[in-house]
Amino acid sequence: MSRADADVLVVGGGPVGLAAAIGAREAGLDVLVLERREGTLDKACGEGLLPGALAAVRELGVDPPGHPISGISYRRPGAHADHLFTAGEGRGVRRTRLHEALRERAEHAGAVLLHASVHDLRQDAAGVEVETGPARLRGRWLLGCDGLHSTVRRLAGLDAGSRARPAGRAAATRPDARARYGLRRHYRVRPWNDLVEVHWSDRAEAYVTPVAPDVVGVAVLGPRHATAGGSFEEALAAGFPELADRLAGAEPLGAVRGAGPLRQRTTRRTAGRVRLVGDASGYVDALTGEGVRVGLAQARAAVRHLDDADAYERAWRAATRDYRLLTSGLVAWATGPARRAIVPAARALPPLYGAVVERLAR
Repeated sequence: MSRADADVLVVGGGPVGLAAAIGAREAGLDVLVLERREGTLDKACGEGLLPGALAAVRELGVDPPGHPISGISYRRPGAHADHLFTAGEGRGVRRTRLHEALRERAEHAGAVLLHASVHDLRQDAAGVEVETGPARLRGRWLLGCDGLHSTVRRLAGLDAGSRARPAGRAAATRPDARARYGLRRHYRVRPWNDLVEVHWSDRAEAYVTPVAPDVVGVAVLGPRHATAGGSFEEALAAGFPELADRLAGAEPLGAVRGAGPLRQRTTRRTAGRVRLVGDASGYVDALTGEGVRVGLAQARAAVRHLDDADAYERAWRAATRDYRLLTSGLVAWATGPARRAIVPAARALPPLYGAVVERLAR
């Protein structure tokens, strides 16, 4: 293999990849960020930065505009349970604004951003080489930050139950009735409060996040039959009539975006000099809304432990422990017969509900 083009190749130019690039530059390393999409990146997500996530974003040197978030509200028709953060204020931030701020910061830090798709990956004891079509690029390490359907994860053989496969050959999959998906759309309407509302129906959840003085984002998460097969407005009307009534007449902004299946599993987060970071490293579900905070913590750990795969595995487990345990427990509850009891339980046990929210918000 040839001499390295950079110390670190970052595959994926979303918020987590850009955070990793910023961290690597601050550590004095040369960085190439490879992103297959052009322009400002968007994603189907809830867009709420809880207090810990907002603090982590600020530590990177960015402070994107948005709308204050003071707490979380679990809601069903006729009942709700609210908890106000004690750990400080959060912020609803459109994913495009977050991406723009982090991209500008990464470029200012000296990271080089390239529009390129990774088709193949090889590594030896000294580095990693990727095939991008017209060119081969080599780095001493590679950080796979390329999301739920990570190419790096597949090429490195880190998909749970998979082996390394030639580029372009997808793993055999079978339909999973438990798989969950997400849709998101923005509406031009004045936010009616400064809480992230989680509306529970019998099959799905709807997240309402204020992201600007005149814009809210609405994300619907659930099984495919609850999030697809009709328009976004039909999905709202079928599962969340009170929310649909509140949004009636509001101007939709932009196209509906989708993501899924949400659950992704890995055998490990490392293979040689490859590290998986963010959603690429494994994803439980979006129920707790903590993907950004956890991803940024993983990015810091990956840069800190580039030369020690076992140390990164330990740091990854520590950074994701609360998220994995709490989210797995909530998903098990939410997909079982006790689903209807979630909001009543939050109302009946406010100390427990508040403790869970604070644990995730820190």
